[in-house]
Amino acid sequence: MALLGGVYAATSDTGPVRVDTLVRWGAKAGPLVTEVGQGWRLLVANLLHRDLAHLGLNLLVLAVVGTAAERTLHRGDYVALLLGSALGTMAGSLWWSSVVSVGASGMIFGCVGALLVLGRKPRGDGERGRYRWFSGEGALPTVLVFLWLGWTSAGVDNAGHLGGLLTGLLAGTVFSPRERAGDVTWTSRWLRPAGVVALSLGVAVGVTWEGSGWHVERDEGFGVAVSLPSGWRREEDAHGRRSFSNGLPGLGRATFSAEAIEAGEPGDGEVQARHFLEDELIAGVPGPHGQVRSVSGPEAAMLGGRPAQRVRAEVEGGAGATSLRAWFVPRGEWVYRLVFTWPASYPAYAAVVDRMVAELRLEEPAALREARARALLVPGAVGPLRALGSQLRRWGLAREAVEPLASAMRLAPADVPTRVELARALFESGQVEEGCHAAAEARVYGPSETAALEAGVRCELARGDAVRALSRLEEARAVDPRDARLRAAEAALRAALDVPGP
Repeated sequence: MALLGGVYAATSDTGPVRVDTLVRWGAKAGPLVTEVGQGWRLLVANLLHRDLAHLGLNLLVLAVVGTAAERTLHRGDYVALLLGSALGTMAGSLWWSSVVSVGASGMIFGCVGALLVLGRKPRGDGERGRYRWFSGEGALPTVLVFLWLGWTSAGVDNAGHLGGLLTGLLAGTVFSPRERAGDVTWTSRWLRPAGVVALSLGVAVGVTWEGSGWHVERDEGFGVAVSLPSGWRREEDAHGRRSFSNGLPGLGRATFSAEAIEAGEPGDGEVQARHFLEDELIAGVPGPHGQVRSVSGPEAAMLGGRPAQRVRAEVEGGAGATSLRAWFVPRGEWVYRLVFTWPASYPAYAAVVDRMVAELRLEEPAALREARARALLVPGAVGPLRALGSQLRRWGLAREAVEPLASAMRLAPADVPTRVELARALFESGQVEEGCHAAAEARVYGPSETAALEAGVRCELARGDAVRALSRLEEARAVDPRDARLRAAEAALRAALDVPGP
């Protein structure tokens, strides 16, 4: 009881005891146990309390139940009961509940559980009434009242209470009431209490190991698969991005968010990385991730077997210093933005993020798989072939897209969209002259179609003739002056021509 009071005085020395304070001092925070390896929290968390009322209630009950157990058991058995109940409490909480948990109530339930069993193991007629009182008239009503209060109240860790109670019941079957000094054996003095602690420790290790697994999250639409610790759950961030976190509300929080940015053209990871720096990571300025302390990048890297750009940053937020790593991976007309954050005060989390990065895979998107299936089911049809070629090009497989698009063009020579798609696939795969030939034929079949005229613009740009490309773009604008995309392209091209240099 003195230890519990002293620990509470230390934690509340700087003000109200908040969740971050409890986590900093050693509360049971599942991710920090299973992912960072801080198993010591399963013991220390039993010594912490949320507020004075929480502490006062536990001290009051401990003064009654704990004293009864201490007087009933040998000193070593009582210490083993407290240690085993503490481990059993937080192991149960870790297995069942994801909330941050603290408090000595699980150890109290352990004492109650031991007394329940000890009351059924009287040593003699003179002791029968006293031990019966523990199991019938005293302990059992206490158990029922506290369990009922737990199930009907918010913020109560019932899984922890049950874990402590079950540990106490088990210990009660092993221990015996205090015996005369002459009856004490080596087994009763050392082996039984050590066995109870060892068993509780084994259960705690097993629960921790079971919670340390990983699972794979997939986004079929964009073909991204990432391995995450089993305790991570999906959330939605303020911008509607797909996001995951370890569930902690403040200190110790780690997150992963993913977004696919549509570029409309072959994406550039460096451009998106610089946009990210300019919009969200301005040094010395508060941003969505906190106060930015330092930034580096973008720098060339590899992710999922593809070239990428990486940005590193250190930010300061309400939960303390946070490390941030952002990756920008171009894939066809998309750029994937993948952002990882973790608490700088727990550097072991860097290894967790490194594993997530190393095991991230870019798989075939669902739309591309469906296009392949349709092309196989209806061989020789123009529509499925054109759709397959278009999907291949959009997802960065321009060279592979040429064959189905060429086959579709041979089946329907007058189909302008197919010729335009073929021209784009040839340009994006580096076959400039072949692409220009396809663009010229598209204009023959569709002289007034803006898509065919735009293919001619791409031809001139691929050849490096920006002036002639602007002339072709003006022709396309004349055909469809309301096309906002063409208007923006013309403005950008004019701005580029005004810039000195090659």
